[in-house]
Amino acid sequence: MKCLAVCQDELIIRILANALSTTLDIGFIIEDRALARRVHNLDVPIHVGDPRRVDTYLRAGLSPTTCVVVQEITRRSPGRTLEAIYNAGGNLVYLLDVGYRQSKRRTAQQRTTIPVPEVRRLALSQLLRGSLSTELERSLTRARVQQYQRYLSDADRVLILLHNDPDPDAMASGLALRNLLHRTRATAILGTFEAVTRPENLRMAKLLNIQVEPLTADKLNNFQRIATVDVQPHYFWGLLDRVDLVIDHHPPRAGYTAAFKDIRPDYGSTCTILTEHLRAVEGNVSGRTATAMLYAIKSDTLFLSRHTNEPDVEAFRFLYPLANPALVRKMEGAETTLERLAKLAKAVNKRKISGPLYTTHLGRVPREDLITYVADFLLQLEEITWTIVSGIVHDDVVIAVRNLGDSRHAGEFVKQHFGDIGSAGGHRAMAKAVIPMEPLLQKFGTDTSDDVLACTHTLAEQFLAKPNSSSRQREGAPPSGSKFD
Repeated sequence: MKCLAVCQDELIIRILANALSTTLDIGFIIEDRALARRVHNLDVPIHVGDPRRVDTYLRAGLSPTTCVVVQEITRRSPGRTLEAIYNAGGNLVYLLDVGYRQSKRRTAQQRTTIPVPEVRRLALSQLLRGSLSTELERSLTRARVQQYQRYLSDADRVLILLHNDPDPDAMASGLALRNLLHRTRATAILGTFEAVTRPENLRMAKLLNIQVEPLTADKLNNFQRIATVDVQPHYFWGLLDRVDLVIDHHPPRAGYTAAFKDIRPDYGSTCTILTEHLRAVEGNVSGRTATAMLYAIKSDTLFLSRHTNEPDVEAFRFLYPLANPALVRKMEGAETTLERLAKLAKAVNKRKISGPLYTTHLGRVPREDLITYVADFLLQLEEITWTIVSGIVHDDVVIAVRNLGDSRHAGEFVKQHFGDIGSAGGHRAMAKAVIPMEPLLQKFGTDTSDDVLACTHTLAEQFLAKPNSSSRQREGAPPSGSKFD
């Protein structure tokens, strides 16, 4: 994050440069040229100019997402400085109290004349404790949320679009966004083109009274604004080339435009992003929404054990006291069904194992969740660190890949081999490819379940055996010397 500090005190400049340069892209605006020459050796940008002039900030590259820290001094009010920052486009402004004594009259006068909205005060002692970076990130998130709240506020009806067969993260994210937009079920619809089918997700929707409405393409015109959560518009195969808001934790994809985006692929769950949005604007989180979001984070990260970062842990910590743990346990109880046990039995009987790699093909299955369930379950086997499970859903081959955070990247594997003939991508520890049957037949010559199993297993063996194979191997090419040449 870029930060500009308006300081006229050499000691404070040196303290800020040493304390913040490792975490922030910090530069300084200094009025006194002699002072600027004395601190030129700090290896941070120094901009000499009058802090009460707009052009000083424009030359320094100020943008609406730049944080500005203004040192409070005793000899002058910061009013004109703050006004110049505001007129130059600054929004994230902090007054830094360095502990100098000020008269009560001067302090009261400053508080009544500050022209910039949401100016916050920060003590130097707070800054040195490391709280500034957290506060700046929250301020930036607050500004982003307030912008899309205003943008969507004039619409009569908003569509919050979820991916097909929505999972807990998608449904809970939809609830959270509806909360942030201050809307009801009637004015912010949760919609999907393919209804919820997985047992645990159906139980979640029933227990938490989450209504997800079925959509058709012609119904999109009934909404003045469209937002997507836990999915990006490319997923809908050209049906949406422009939306108003995208919030997602999957890797960013091209092929569409959006008025606002918040895409954070390092996060384990989209609900983690929306928890930060709610906290940034101090939004009220109902017990129902908190329960849905907690379950979503738990589900997407395998209880904080897969693709988890500090923000996911912090979101879980924030939501836990607000949620209903008994409901979470009840929703989790739907995971094991006879249908899933039957698919596990097939995965045991029809498999290929090479060291830590377990590959299986389930043949025709009615839903994708059976494939991903088996992939997750098999990862519990001793000595297995990679699972690749495929199956045929309608006319598509679905391939689910899971690993234990191996040095190799699951998303790279599916993109390298299947990205040119279908939808493929994901994170380091989990990924998925959906490929129409005909292109798969043409590329690899597969026509039976045995062929699909042999193909995916051989491709995975080569991918794991050669650490740098992704850069050397021709994009998407099958292993040389195999029956799939």
